[in-house]
Amino acid sequence: MSKSGDSQGESAPSPLRIQIARYLEARQRENVSQHTLRAYEADLKQFAACVPHELEKVDLAAMRVWLSRLYEQGLKPVSMRRKLAAVRSFFKFLVREGLVPVNTARLLASPKTPKTLPRVMTAEQTNRLLDEAGRQSERPQWARDVAILETLYGCGLRVSELAALNLDDLDLADGWVRVRGKGRKERQVPCTSKAVSAIQRYLSERKAVPSEKAVFLNRFGRRLTDRAIRNIVKFYATALAGDSSVHPHSFRHAFATHLLSDGADLRSIQELLGHARLSTTQKYTKITLEELMAVYDKSHPKA
Repeated sequence: MSKSGDSQGESAPSPLRIQIARYLEARQRENVSQHTLRAYEADLKQFAACVPHELEKVDLAAMRVWLSRLYEQGLKPVSMRRKLAAVRSFFKFLVREGLVPVNTARLLASPKTPKTLPRVMTAEQTNRLLDEAGRQSERPQWARDVAILETLYGCGLRVSELAALNLDDLDLADGWVRVRGKGRKERQVPCTSKAVSAIQRYLSERKAVPSEKAVFLNRFGRRLTDRAIRNIVKFYATALAGDSSVHPHSFRHAFATHLLSDGADLRSIQELLGHARLSTTQKYTKITLEELMAVYDKSHPKA
């Protein structure tokens, strides 16, 4: 019976684990984000613990056993698809290195995910939350927090993109922000006048440690983390709107949906959001159509 990747001694890593380490080093050289690297490392270590530690024995049957264990753990389909994507990427690397003949992981069927649409704040709800936040001037770090909220909605950024903003990414005079998205791809995003004003007000009192280039800082003068930004958004949404489900991506959804509702074309929205595929952007058309049907059903006398 084959031993799993966890059964070897600590002093002698298995051939599978050695290749996982090489793969992660290769991805790091490709400038993959630290968040993605950590996720891939965790998923591949879990995979290595469930399959034989010799590469030639990690066949389709072994992979199906691993996948069945994920089902037994009750993981959501989206989590399972992410783990499967990590394993497929790893085996693609092994094929490229000539260590295995085929990418066996591609033969595994991806778990189907339910086609759910994100709940989107209306323009009125979004503006009400931002306006209320703008009145909380007695709060510590208020100027920073308002700048975060206005930039999330005004530019449609991912939370990781907001956290990664540096001072030299800002062109406030012309109202542009340089954004580093997924895969380190850069794009230029216009910034609303409200977001520009909020950032300028915050920068006038921003206190950083020497050499800190980040725009948004914690109370110690260091770059804010993704988690800290999520907590800031959750605090204001809960305190001011009574809705703890609002998170940074809620503003990104609102940004795209409101643009589409007001006549912006999908290709432009795709560029603004930094989506690699138009199909990712197209989900917002479904949201807008659902809203249109709701208005129709409520308003038309024959509906």
